[in-house]
Amino acid sequence: MEDSQLFCVAEERSGHCAVVDGNFLYVWGGYVSIEDNEVYLPNDEIWTYDIDSGLWTMHLMEGELPTSMSGSCGACINGKLYVFGGYDDKGYSNRLYFVNLRTRDGNYIWEKITNFEGKPPTPRDKLSCWVYKDRLIYFGGYGCRRHNELQDCFDVHDASWEEQIFWGWHNDVHVFDTKTQSWFQPEIKGGVPPQPRAAHTCAVLGNKGYIFGGRVLQTRMNDLHYLNLDTWTWSGRVPINGENPKHRSWHTLTPIADDKLFLFGGLSADNIPLSDGWIHNVITNCWKQLTHLPKTRPRMFRW
Repeated sequence: MEDSQLFCVAEERSGHCAVVDGNFLYVWGGYVSIEDNEVYLPNDEIWTYDIDSGLWTMHLMEGELPTSMSGSCGACINGKLYVFGGYDDKGYSNRLYFVNLRTRDGNYIWEKITNFEGKPPTPRDKLSCWVYKDRLIYFGGYGCRRHNELQDCFDVHDASWEEQIFWGWHNDVHVFDTKTQSWFQPEIKGGVPPQPRAAHTCAVLGNKGYIFGGRVLQTRMNDLHYLNLDTWTWSGRVPINGENPKHRSWHTLTPIADDKLFLFGGLSADNIPLSDGWIHNVITNCWKQLTHLPKTRPRMFRW
């Protein structure tokens, strides 16, 4: 391998998918801004980052390639990267693809999941998901619905009355079971759901799927909720003891212990990229801000 390949680095981007499997970080998709234009990055490239060595490698992909998109939701189950939804040149998607990341021959082959039971979510982007018991559990996002698909889970933002298409934010829950290859929408048994939103983030601790922040209309949020993934009951807004992180969207939320979540970055209510980090203790319901993070490298919009 030439030195130019050995020491390459993934191109800067927004709206991409990034997942960790084993000691590797995998990055796919997204866009880069060139002279005020959003240019989608190639759909046939996946970048791997070796966490131990600190080296990036780019691999070409084959098979049933997803279109070049941003705002898709990527998640990893048993070494397979699943990518759902997103936005491309033709609009919003509700297609689901997967690729085996633990390839033995170095070939990364996309497959589009078409032979499934049940009904997938309506087309959308900027959604998030929990991974639990070999299931992908999706929440929220911004997308479009037809007139006969309008429900309480949807806040209308805009409409084309001629075509009877509506755009807006969701707070519905959809499950894809990777073992049975089936979609279903669980019956929510109780609790107050979070309001519809997009560009929020999700994380799992035990059997609870946590959600923080996001955006609806021009409002960004800093509320924390969880859904019991066994009983399908919402917590309502979790009351916080002490200081809260700023309102934000396009941030990350990551489990770092059995009882702790790490919140990082995002876009503030003033449209300023953030570089702050917070740790939430789910037992004490307290947020604690980390003070040693660099302020010069803000991050946002990673899925």
